[in-house]
Amino acid sequence: MAELLLFVGLTLLAFGVVSRRLERSLVTPPMAFTTFGLVLGLSGRAGVSAEQEAIVHVLAELTLVLVLFTDAARIDLSQLRREHDLPVRLLALGMPLTVLLGAGLAVLILPELGWLEAAVLAAVLAPTDAALGQAVVSHEKVPVRIRQALNVESGLNDGVALPGVLILSCAASAVHSDQTASYWVLFTLKQVTLGPLAGLLVGFLGGKLVDGAITRGTITHGFRDLSVIALALLSFSLAELVGGNGFIAAFVGGLTLGSVARDQCRGLFEFSESEGQLLTIATFALFGALMVPEAWEHLDGAVLAYALVSLTAARMLPVTLSLLGKKLRRSTHLFLGWFGPRGLASILFALLVVQEADLPHEALVVTAAVVTVVLSTFLHGMTAFPLSNLYGARLEKDGAEHVPVSEMPVRVPLGRAPDAET
Repeated sequence: MAELLLFVGLTLLAFGVVSRRLERSLVTPPMAFTTFGLVLGLSGRAGVSAEQEAIVHVLAELTLVLVLFTDAARIDLSQLRREHDLPVRLLALGMPLTVLLGAGLAVLILPELGWLEAAVLAAVLAPTDAALGQAVVSHEKVPVRIRQALNVESGLNDGVALPGVLILSCAASAVHSDQTASYWVLFTLKQVTLGPLAGLLVGFLGGKLVDGAITRGTITHGFRDLSVIALALLSFSLAELVGGNGFIAAFVGGLTLGSVARDQCRGLFEFSESEGQLLTIATFALFGALMVPEAWEHLDGAVLAYALVSLTAARMLPVTLSLLGKKLRRSTHLFLGWFGPRGLASILFALLVVQEADLPHEALVVTAAVVTVVLSTFLHGMTAFPLSNLYGARLEKDGAEHVPVSEMPVRVPLGRAPDAET
């Protein structure tokens, strides 16, 4: 573990000193740190003991809690209802269709999986991560309506997908468990009801408390920022203590905070510029070092085929169907369909399945998820800026898709996203 941490530190420093030069290149930070981790993993120096593996899981859980909370808090639900019809379509129609189609394709391509396990895999891979193709949501040539559709979808779909991942994992585990069906039904109900209640309570009361302290001038700037992180941890821990799901609580807590104390969420974004990026970097490095080499050992043609289908047909067809009637250009359908990167949420959901579920083909599910994320990291990372530039230039000629909408904050990139170029 010491060697792994040393390697993460050195690669962080090495990438940092040339990060400005790489901003407009095809190399993204997730690509770099996944590669750095993979090199270490394949060298045989990333082995961890049981105790160290527990530390890795704690880091993954902490990262997932903060990602769910901060992604939810940056979304203004009132603006979403008023102006952002495209991400609502993508979430309400596109995501369920993606899970259904992804599960069906998994059963066909990976016949070892039953329907429930296939559905778990599809749900793990349903969330998108706009940070892997940051230019897509920040490129000035891409119409605001389109880049905000992907930004808002990415901010909400991990939390929206999470209950499905948990319910499907519980259902798949119950089939092969010694526990009674009533046990699993009660467990699932507690997870998806007490968790949101805990998040709602912490987000509302905590947001009001911090907002009042800021108004009275009794809290310093530094602790204002830290209080946002405290609320994320409180949401998670309270839900776990009462038998709910802490991750769902973190997501609901973030949504609630973003609604009741919108002005105070600036501290959240300031946090994500440094500490949040460090957690993300560490996750991609550990992903490359620990998960990718293991998946490499189980890689075969069927897994690779499913990964490619998951990134294309299983995403692009549901996106097109969900947006019918919106009078969008064909190029817009293709752009929105292609840029559904699978990243941080899918990595952490896969670890969550390993930790919480008991699937008969767990190794295959995780391998397919890992291979899909690896392909996405590189394919979406390399094509984000060139295709955004091409798509934006094409629409610029006829003014298509330039419907004005309000902009919501994007997840802070690992390094500043490149500006649009002429």
